[in-house]
Amino acid sequence: CQQQSSSMPIFTIHNQQIRWTPLLVLGYLFYLLLGAMVFQLLEKQAEIHFWNQFQLEKLKFLQNYTCLDRQALEQFVQVLMEAWEKGVNPDGNSTNPSNWDFSNSFFFAGTVVTTIGYGNLSPSTVAGQIFCVFYALFGVPLNLAFLNQLGKGLNAHLITLERWVQKPGRAQVQLVIFLTTGTLLFLVFPPLVFSYVEGWSYGEGFYFTFITLSTIGFGDYVVGTNPNKHYIPVYRSLTAIWIIFGLAWLALVFNVGADLMERFLQLKRHKPELTLAEGATIKLEDEPEQPRIHIPS
Repeated sequence: CQQQSSSMPIFTIHNQQIRWTPLLVLGYLFYLLLGAMVFQLLEKQAEIHFWNQFQLEKLKFLQNYTCLDRQALEQFVQVLMEAWEKGVNPDGNSTNPSNWDFSNSFFFAGTVVTTIGYGNLSPSTVAGQIFCVFYALFGVPLNLAFLNQLGKGLNAHLITLERWVQKPGRAQVQLVIFLTTGTLLFLVFPPLVFSYVEGWSYGEGFYFTFITLSTIGFGDYVVGTNPNKHYIPVYRSLTAIWIIFGLAWLALVFNVGADLMERFLQLKRHKPELTLAEGATIKLEDEPEQPRIHIPS
């Protein structure tokens, strides 16, 4: 019996992923809680201030125009809110450009397939809403496939970004050039253009740039929506093209960052131990690494 048990090895795999996964989940939840507390601390008082200021302005308006009552004013405010939700800017006059001319429609189509979804403009007709559903149903996978191919083209001049940590030299140099060039083209120079055209500060332009390329898309800053500005017809179309290439570049950056974080947490590159019945312990060699640069959804 002893001889038989010694001839049959007992395999025990010590998978470090099991150990690190709970820590990653806790870290992720902690990061969300930390963000919630900081945003509440920074924005709550400003929200209360703006709300009080808005109530004060309504009170002054009623005092100046005694023919109106509060209910009529509230109804008018509701009309303004509904107009804004439908994409109609109440500021300005009837000469405001259409939100659904070809340039703006092209820009909207780009925000649909890239899943940015600013929220400042949406279809109001039933036919437009149904078409938007099916357009996104086929357009989002098409966009992901396009970004994958575009990402491969951007990565063609790099030597396996997966191994730049282990193999210093030319790969690291190319990575630095790739990151520097992309940062200048997609994050540094565009805010200068947006600041000049839209009248924003550089900080606001940079904020819009990153929120857009990361597909967060709050909708608080959107190009080409100021009724007091005269935009060239292709302005928003060119912005949509910039968004497409910027998405591919930033997706690669996020992918490299996620891979480095996984390396740090030892979620992937680990060597499981193989324990034999005799007590000898060996480490299984990793399979040859394959480049897996891809565009995350």
